[in-house]
Amino acid sequence: MNENAHDDVIAVLTHDHREVQALFAELDETRDGADPQQRKDLVDRATIELVRHSTAEEQLVYPTVRLNVDGGAELADHELSEHAQIERSLKELNGMQPGDEPFEATLEHLIELVNAHIAEEEQVMFPRLRAVCTEEDLVEIGKMVTAAKKLAPTRPRPGAPDTPPGNLTAPALGLIDRIRDAFSGRGRGA
Repeated sequence: MNENAHDDVIAVLTHDHREVQALFAELDETRDGADPQQRKDLVDRATIELVRHSTAEEQLVYPTVRLNVDGGAELADHELSEHAQIERSLKELNGMQPGDEPFEATLEHLIELVNAHIAEEEQVMFPRLRAVCTEEDLVEIGKMVTAAKKLAPTRPRPGAPDTPPGNLTAPALGLIDRIRDAFSGRGRGA
C-alpha cells in the first residue's frame, strides 16, 4: 500500500464516518440522565462534522463519481438525495434542545439516515470509485477533500445548492459559520 494511503479519499471519508459514528455512540451512552448541554454539544459536533463532510463530497467526490463511474450520474444523484434528507434532519435538530418533545425521535431518525448512507457509500460507491481511479488520483482527491472541509460550512442549509457551480459558495458560508461559532462557542473541540 502507498505511503500516502491515509490521504486516499476513501480513507479520509471512512475516517469521517467513524468519527461521526463515535459521536453517535457517545450520544447513545449519554441518553439517560445526561447533562442536556453535553448532549447539545455532541449534536453540534456531529452536525459540524456531517456538514463539512457532505460539502466536500458534493464539491469533489460526487462530480468525480458522476463523470467516471459507470452509472455514476444515478449514483451521485442518489447520494445527493440522501444528503438532502440528512441536512433537513440536521436543520430540525439544530432548532431543538435536549428535553424538547421531538428531540430524541429526530436524533434517532438522523442516526438511522446517516448510518444507512455510510453503509451505501462504503459498500457501493467507494469500491466503484476505487475501481476507476488510480491510487494517485485517490490521494489527490483526498487532499482536496481535506482542504475543502477546512473551508466548509458548519451549519445545515437544506436549501443551498449541492452541485457545481452553485455549491462553490461553500467557503464564504463556511467563513460566516466559523465567525458565528467563534462568538457562540458552538462546536468547541470539533
